Amino acid sequence: MAALNQVVDLRSDTITRPTPAMRRAMAEADVGDDVFGEDPTVNALQQRVADLLGKEAAIFVPSGSMANQTSIRAHTSPGDEIICDVSSHAYLYEGGAPAALSGCSYAFVHGDRGVFTVEQVKASIKPAGNHHFANTRLVLVENTHNRGGGSIWPVEAMAEIYRFARQADLAVHLDGARLMNACVASGKQPTEYTRHVDSCSMCFSKGLGAPVGSAVAGTRAFIDRVHRFRKMFGGGMRQAGVLAAAALYALDHHVERLADDHAHARQLACAITEVAGIQLDPGHVQTNIVIFDVDDRLAPADRFVEKLSAAGVRMLAIGPARVRAVTSLEVDQAGIERAVDVIRKVAA
Repeated sequence: MAALNQVVDLRSDTITRPTPAMRRAMAEADVGDDVFGEDPTVNALQQRVADLLGKEAAIFVPSGSMANQTSIRAHTSPGDEIICDVSSHAYLYEGGAPAALSGCSYAFVHGDRGVFTVEQVKASIKPAGNHHFANTRLVLVENTHNRGGGSIWPVEAMAEIYRFARQADLAVHLDGARLMNACVASGKQPTEYTRHVDSCSMCFSKGLGAPVGSAVAGTRAFIDRVHRFRKMFGGGMRQAGVLAAAALYALDHHVERLADDHAHARQLACAITEVAGIQLDPGHVQTNIVIFDVDDRLAPADRFVEKLSAAGVRMLAIGPARVRAVTSLEVDQAGIERAVDVIRKVAA
């Protein structure tokens, strides 16, 4: 087994730990009771996010799942239907919450690595006024798309969907857990994406490196509804400024450095394409997520991942023959080089 200090953890960018400077910001945070709206650091973060995303208001929530699920609940009524890609995080990895918490079903589209078209949205809408069908109410976009390998939505694709959604009386929610990755990789401002949605979330505990927290942004009326459902779902926090301070620090210091994670992901992808038994297209690696397939020589994926872990490199098996690796501020250049070396040896 590898020594602890030799482990290269590529399971997710959620494994990041607060830096010493971030910890100091947390320790020194001015706090109050956020349930009463009296935490100045939380209030500052919420205003910062609203301005960053070009929306009227924002709210701090404990997790990305709560950000998505309070948004879904605020946009919909029980019996409504949500259009989303079949590999969306809100469907695959949030515990069936739309059904349990909002009484909603899904209409799935099959996009290109999570990116779908306005034509697919149009084809998924149920006939209006026909009570045999669910009421199509919400379109869910995920940017970057996790299971798409960190794929970035083209702005024009989002704009086309939003233009149609407004005509069809549909709301559009952006799961922007890794939105800042998309912005750094594309060179676009967050508002270039968020102007084409009614609501949006962003996560601080992934590549931005904060220990906890996400935010939702939208109109003041929408955020008031999200606030109600945050309380209902158990997300009201008290002296949450110690967490909001970490998010503010991340926005100040950890955004531009996401480019390092993207470079490390490309380096990893390019190196392992040459390994026998591994299949991937390095051109699909746009941000910090590398998804590759293993053939019969290395499958099943969970056994391959176990062998990697025993040699000191951690990844996730996300299918019988599919593996995911995610770069973050926990993995430096030397870590990527070590991971490549271990992958080659284990594959051999």
